[in-house]
Amino acid sequence: MSDLDTLPSEQRDAMHAALREVIGTAAIDATTPISGGATSARLFRIDAGGKNYLLRIEGAPSPLRNPYQYVSLRIAAEDGIAPRLYYVDETSRVAVMDFIQRQPLGRYPGGLPALAKALGELLARLQATPAFPAFVRYPDIVARLWAHVCCTGLFAPGVLDQYNEHLARIRASYVWDEASSVSSHNDPLPANILFDGTRLWMIDWESAYRTDPLVDLAIVGDSLARTPELESILHRAWLGRPSDEALRARLRLVRALTRLYYAGVLFSASATAPRDRPDTSLAAPTLAELAEASSVGRLKVGTSAAKHALGKMFLASFLSDAATPGFDLSV
Repeated sequence: MSDLDTLPSEQRDAMHAALREVIGTAAIDATTPISGGATSARLFRIDAGGKNYLLRIEGAPSPLRNPYQYVSLRIAAEDGIAPRLYYVDETSRVAVMDFIQRQPLGRYPGGLPALAKALGELLARLQATPAFPAFVRYPDIVARLWAHVCCTGLFAPGVLDQYNEHLARIRASYVWDEASSVSSHNDPLPANILFDGTRLWMIDWESAYRTDPLVDLAIVGDSLARTPELESILHRAWLGRPSDEALRARLRLVRALTRLYYAGVLFSASATAPRDRPDTSLAAPTLAELAEASSVGRLKVGTSAAKHALGKMFLASFLSDAATPGFDLSV
């Protein structure tokens, strides 16, 4: 039995329709499930007719689902930022695109400085595409996700008060500029930046819509340009010149929002696990403590406990503007 046969019947029908459209009568030589990271999508590598394709079948939509995912994906693929797109059915939420074999970002020629430059240039290319549709203002979606966290009962009453107050201050200082919003990926974590051995691609466009141009810059900076030198390279490659103080001041506000967003994602995941009582502490482990707990097995990668600890670390960075733990920790 093929792995494709494990799909629900409705998804199997949609998958067969997609593959008939793309490969016709060519025999499928191999079908390989692909790990999708944090996404709920089912991913398969399909080898047929001497070519390699990626079949993507979305999971159950979340309450915050972006309805413009496929419009944004098409634009990005047409501009060579996403892999070539062969087929999309927005109703069944199935897509077929080129499969690109991932190489570690650490092997990028020239190391982190060259990678930071390439990422800045990639963001500039993305933001110069025909504008993606607008979906929601970024501060609003952050606030909605954080409000959900506050309602889960994950934390005891009063524990989150100072973070709610800090969010209110940021939203009061941040001025939304609709005219300056641009095509954005909105989730350019290392898992969604693909290096094929020669160039970079962006994948997983579930969250892509038009928004503040600093959202992607903040996330990439926290991910892969984590020193002042690398950040300077990233900003110059993206902007075409060094950033000024006005831009850096606005970036601090946007970066706080992106950090709270990912704290919300992590806490939303940890809130699904049973708990004896609400958490009364937001004390966050250091990177060294997190690594040590993982190495000795006290904190297992991928568990709710690991996500909860990492969420506290992002929340601490939201409040202090200190460096985040990064987005490349597979917890």
